[in-house]
Amino acid sequence: MGELNGKVALVTGAARGIGRATAELFVREGAAVMIADLPGSDGAATAATLRAAGGQAAFVAADVTQDADAMVAATVAHFGRLDILVNNAGIFYPADALATPFTEWQRAVDVIFYGALHCSRAAGQVMVAQGQGGRIVNVSSVNGFLGAAQSSHYNTAKGAVDQLTRCLAVEWAPHRILVNGVAPGFVETAMAVVDGVNEHETPDFQAFYVQRRRIPLARPAQPEEIAAAVLFLASDRCTYITGHTIVVDGGLSVTF
Repeated sequence: MGELNGKVALVTGAARGIGRATAELFVREGAAVMIADLPGSDGAATAATLRAAGGQAAFVAADVTQDADAMVAATVAHFGRLDILVNNAGIFYPADALATPFTEWQRAVDVIFYGALHCSRAAGQVMVAQGQGGRIVNVSSVNGFLGAAQSSHYNTAKGAVDQLTRCLAVEWAPHRILVNGVAPGFVETAMAVVDGVNEHETPDFQAFYVQRRRIPLARPAQPEEIAAAVLFLASDRCTYITGHTIVVDGGLSVTF
């Protein structure tokens, strides 16, 4: 254990779900973690819980669409450096490509793609100045390379994140900054609950994805399973992988 001993990580959208599971795992592996999430989120409570368990954690209230520089600066001010950035903040809501106002379509792109871009640029500047390399892990989605109705905004933004991963990996390789991604499929997080109903528990989901094994492993992922892939890409075990997005979907995207 202790794969991240001495490392400092910034995880966006870390108050719950995949982001929280990643922050918890990073702390257990010895990292100091800055938890970034929106004001009013559970971010402060999450950081307090991790500190109470003996870990190093702090919280910064921030919006990735406008506070990237501030959250990176807060991380460096609190922990002295920045070694790892996990771009996890995201948002989803159904959007009809014809009827949904463009501002609502754009909102998903602003959070998912431009949020990752702004945070990567801010973190990249610090990592380059430190001169010791770094790791950036983008939490994407299988939706980045699959089509879906009512999801053109989300899928397009996630596809752009995948391309950002590839391009930054090439551009920042001379600085020893590895840029990779993780693409989950269905995950048991709050995003799965719509109008009080967990879509993973509906008869349609169970019949199609579980009983007919559209997901070969016949279940959604737990957030901790996605966090495990993020840990590998953020750790020193990952030394010769960059520009790649690892699919963690239980086999969903290889079925037809």
